[in-house]
Amino acid sequence: MEKKRKKRFGDRRDGRRLRKLDPYNAMIPFIMKEKSEASNYFSETIEITEIERFLRKKRIDGYPGMGMLHLFIATYIRTAAQYPGINRFCSGQRIYARENVEFMMTIKKRLRTDASETSVKIAFERNETITDVYHKLNEEINKVRNDGDETKTDKLAASFMKLPRGILRCTVGFLKLLDYFGMLPKVILDGSPFHGSVIMTDLGSIGLPAIYHHLYNFGNLPVFIAMGAKKKVYEMDSKGNVSSKRYIEFKLVVDERICDGFYFSQAFKVFKSLLKSPEILDQPPDEIVEDIE
Repeated sequence: MEKKRKKRFGDRRDGRRLRKLDPYNAMIPFIMKEKSEASNYFSETIEITEIERFLRKKRIDGYPGMGMLHLFIATYIRTAAQYPGINRFCSGQRIYARENVEFMMTIKKRLRTDASETSVKIAFERNETITDVYHKLNEEINKVRNDGDETKTDKLAASFMKLPRGILRCTVGFLKLLDYFGMLPKVILDGSPFHGSVIMTDLGSIGLPAIYHHLYNFGNLPVFIAMGAKKKVYEMDSKGNVSSKRYIEFKLVVDERICDGFYFSQAFKVFKSLLKSPEILDQPPDEIVEDIE
């Protein structure tokens, strides 16, 4: 199990303040105040022969519908277990470490153009496997699509939209102020689609390519991952033989204030290697690395 730390003065409900950052990194949020000016863009394409073989076997073994989204979430969780810096966030010009991995995604309640959208937010521990991800994610999505339940996000948005426009604008401004000082109520944090570890979108599921999706200045989400449609590519080897291979492209937008570029590069090397060896995700990690104080 993960080590749970006692909260100290200056910590937030959703994160622990990092007090031992070097002065340069601690200063960066005062220079780049918004995520829109602190966003870095990263694109990668990987060959998916082993991934598809693994997912087919999992579906045969009793996990129908297990797909790329489950794999990417489990891979991100495992990467955060080794590189906790990617699970930080910036809020109020300070850097915080999040203990769990809070995953966000937007889904259609029905696969129709006129169907409404909602957000799903799920908290994962960093020792969870791809099987754990499969059960938690499917349970939440089925609850929304089959039972028609309103999510916390739906209820929160509905309550705010009852306010007159002028009052709503002031209310949002007040919430931003509370967020700056780490004083947002738990009910807001639990339902907010703008507070969490990572938000993902599987555009490949509707046949679209990956895109660079912006980060939201409101809230503290530091990473957006978009996965594109699978594509077949014909390649020639050194002997002149032609073979077909399948690839998937994914794109990330990250808040560079949470950790430096070298740290990010090492973390996403691990992320990519885990995608290529997905069987590792069947077992909990041997060790969970804790972030600095």
